Amino acid sequence: MGQGKGRLWLAALGLLYLGLASFQLGLPGLHYDEAREAGVNAMELLTGAPVTAFRGAVVAVGNLHLPLMVQDYIGALNVYLALPFLALTGIGVPNLRALPVLTGLATLFLLERAVSSWVAIHATAPSPDNRSGTSAWPVSQAGILAVALLAASPTFVFWSRQGIFVTNLTQPFTLLCIWQGLTWLQGGRARSLLLAALAGGCALYAKLLAIWVVGPFLLWVGLAWLWRQQRTEIPAPPLSLPLAVGAVLAFLLPLVPLFLFNLQTGGTWEGVAGRLVQSYYGVDNRAIGQNLMVRWGQLQQILRGDQLWYLGGVYGNRVAPWLAAVAVVGALLRPGRRLVVGPLILLTAAFAMSLVTISDLFVTHYALLQPLVVATVACALHGWTFSVAWPRRQTLARGIVVALAALWLLVDVAVTLQYHQALARSGGLADHSDASYHLAYYLQYNGLGAPIALDWGMDATVRFLSQGTVRPIEIFGYERLDGPDAGFVQRLEAFLQNRDNVYLLHAPGQTVFQGRREAWMAEAAARGLQPVLLADFRQRDGTPVYELWRVVAP
Repeated sequence: MGQGKGRLWLAALGLLYLGLASFQLGLPGLHYDEAREAGVNAMELLTGAPVTAFRGAVVAVGNLHLPLMVQDYIGALNVYLALPFLALTGIGVPNLRALPVLTGLATLFLLERAVSSWVAIHATAPSPDNRSGTSAWPVSQAGILAVALLAASPTFVFWSRQGIFVTNLTQPFTLLCIWQGLTWLQGGRARSLLLAALAGGCALYAKLLAIWVVGPFLLWVGLAWLWRQQRTEIPAPPLSLPLAVGAVLAFLLPLVPLFLFNLQTGGTWEGVAGRLVQSYYGVDNRAIGQNLMVRWGQLQQILRGDQLWYLGGVYGNRVAPWLAAVAVVGALLRPGRRLVVGPLILLTAAFAMSLVTISDLFVTHYALLQPLVVATVACALHGWTFSVAWPRRQTLARGIVVALAALWLLVDVAVTLQYHQALARSGGLADHSDASYHLAYYLQYNGLGAPIALDWGMDATVRFLSQGTVRPIEIFGYERLDGPDAGFVQRLEAFLQNRDNVYLLHAPGQTVFQGRREAWMAEAAARGLQPVLLADFRQRDGTPVYELWRVVAP
């Protein structure tokens, strides 16, 4: 493929992605994680409001208090990257989502670079271009194929729109780590190794589960370097002690906020160490077979895209998993199998690591793995033509590859458009519903600035949407999911004494932290008070999502 033509294909696929990802960007409704993990802290820094940092862990720079983490295992990168978007365009949902949409675009281009470098490292000896440090891998058929298989994927498009919700920052950093790691291995200068190490550290700071990919890849690079040390026909790049130390420091540099966070709170170490056997949500990490079946189903789900029910419908690319299986198995049976073996081993290692969790077996974790899946499939398809010597057979093989990729892409486009149509009707469902907009504006314009939140999923969303004028007070307690903790009633008592307080709950059937509604009503009744529903806020189909209550004397 000519380089000019290849770049045109990349540009066209990038524009296709942007069109699909940017349409009706305010829908679905703002998810709690989007607000909590970027929006609220960014809004506070821009408006000069006190910063409500996770676990109170900050670094003070003059009058600024900079948050270190947004969860025990998620760094504050999205907070700082969101600042210029909100500063330039204002505080709003589409404004915030512009960041993850562009992160998705960067992912596509870095996917092409990573796949093209993987193809080149298996097909060529170290080149002068790479020794010069330019990383000038040519655009490859496999790289274009990978982008085509991802650009219109309903999973990738809609998870990129809400990329803060799935921490899609891990995608470009892991791909940059792979690209530059392969570039160095193929004879690149020291800066490629340093950049690979830095990108790997950034991926881990973005979210610790990036270790699923970064860990196995860095191990693979180390073993490949040792193997090349023993061979003369494929020389290993030089690795001096100063360069090795520099790479370690480059890897650790982005993790400094994580270390400072744990010096202040111990949150990450405590959370990980205490949940290695049974996770926060009750997953038994010893049940490897059971977890494997769940994860295997999720791996197919992300290819189909039929896990996006909260957009208002369930649609899917039913051919994608079958095409992926045919591509990989077919490549393994051909002489060009070496192109797919490496990516497949990396994918398998990441999949194996995903069988253990400290939270739950969330399908959203596989936002990290999806680019690696399509990279493996693209290398497999390219491998079909790699060893074909006869021109006519090679033309036939390429025609089959293009037809399969075109079928995959067209079905992806059709499914993504179906989701957009469903989303325009529904506005989003459950904790993705645009009912949160109506809730936030009702509280803001009725002067209800400090409602008492008796469930998870409302505080950060309301605070961001009201630009900080409404600050719910969460008292439900994170200690237990199945019922109130021992201190819940004591926390509640102080608020029941003031009849002006209002209480935020999820509607029955939408509750996350169970038993708080019943305990609150029982405690109110014990005091001779009667709960009164002031308003509820519904999905567009009429299903209640949020409720606003007050207690009065009967």
